[in-house]
Amino acid sequence: MTQPIVLAYSGGLDTSFLVPWVAEHYQRPVITVTVDTGGIDAAAARTLEERARALGAIAHHQVDARADYFEQVLRFLIMGNVRRGQLYPLCVGAERVMQAQTIAHMARKLGTQSIAHGCTAAGNDQVRFEVALRTLAPELEIIAPVRDHAFKRQQELEYLQARKLPVPPFGAAYSINRGLWGVTIGGKETLTSEGGIPEEQWVLSRHAFANPRAPERHTVEFAEGRPVGVDGRSLSPVETIEALETIAAPFGIGRGIHLGDTIIGTKGRVAFEAPAAETLLTAHRELEKLVLTARQQRIKESVAQPYGDLVHEGQLLDPVCRDIEALLVSSQARVTGTVHLLFRPGSLFVEGVASPYSLMAASKGVYGESVGEWSAADALGFSKLVALPGVFHTRAGELARRARS
Repeated sequence: MTQPIVLAYSGGLDTSFLVPWVAEHYQRPVITVTVDTGGIDAAAARTLEERARALGAIAHHQVDARADYFEQVLRFLIMGNVRRGQLYPLCVGAERVMQAQTIAHMARKLGTQSIAHGCTAAGNDQVRFEVALRTLAPELEIIAPVRDHAFKRQQELEYLQARKLPVPPFGAAYSINRGLWGVTIGGKETLTSEGGIPEEQWVLSRHAFANPRAPERHTVEFAEGRPVGVDGRSLSPVETIEALETIAAPFGIGRGIHLGDTIIGTKGRVAFEAPAAETLLTAHRELEKLVLTARQQRIKESVAQPYGDLVHEGQLLDPVCRDIEALLVSSQARVTGTVHLLFRPGSLFVEGVASPYSLMAASKGVYGESVGEWSAADALGFSKLVALPGVFHTRAGELARRARS
């Protein structure tokens, strides 16, 4: 029997086009594999399978990788408070190594040596997928028709329409990617640096500001840096993320357009919605301020940004990531507590944080009000000592001026 080609299938235009094109071009059966890293409910899963089979796939597999995605990637992004360009929480892209790993495993399980993906030559995902696949399974053949043949989205659309095959709902106009950590949206507006996308193209927060919700208060619970509940309900990390998306999205929390540097060296722009990521990163950051020392925070921040860069670039398998993750895990030993949040349209406000490891509660002093483990005389002496470098700098300048005159 002819070996099948395993296609990493998202259900978008590129991978929908590839099901019939690959089968026709290579004269080999195509098996589609969707790696669920969030955003696929039961109805969406059925639709993906039905569309894959209608496009010509001989079989379709969906793998629930949400928990693995959290354990391998998202928990470290939370622990590091990772954002790219001080804005974008790596909504989509961070899961590509996880997906490549799953696809490689499925190819071996299905007894084939060939994997296909729908990445273009102009984006980041081609690098993420192929670095991971070549690291994990160098023996596999990688087929990338959209990149290698430079297909345009309009060409793909016309190919499907000419054969009366199913077309994804957004057609060629917008590229939508959805996962546990959020949604990215690309369209003609994001090809330049100037404008925003139409309100109708937002997926999770459409009309959030035209029909504003009344403010709501909620709490998020953490245990050793891991999100473990909402409003006093104990939940798994994945359940916590999904619950927070439901709460925060209607307020328009986590909307943005990220302009940054791509892996291949160009500037790129993408719209995103990350309600759960925005909520958890904001809440976690404030809880850390209560329980970590200043040096812990400073050193952790110095490695968190490089870690985010490595994840963004598809280098999650590099051993240096294990070293950084070890530091991040160690730093979270006391990041346990509750964060009180106020949700308003377009605004997430941290009203307060509480933890059994509070460094604020551990002091007998009250900032700006009363001394604790020190006296007024100690404070005076401390101020004199802290001022010494500046005193010496000024004095040295005066001595130099006198020597010249």
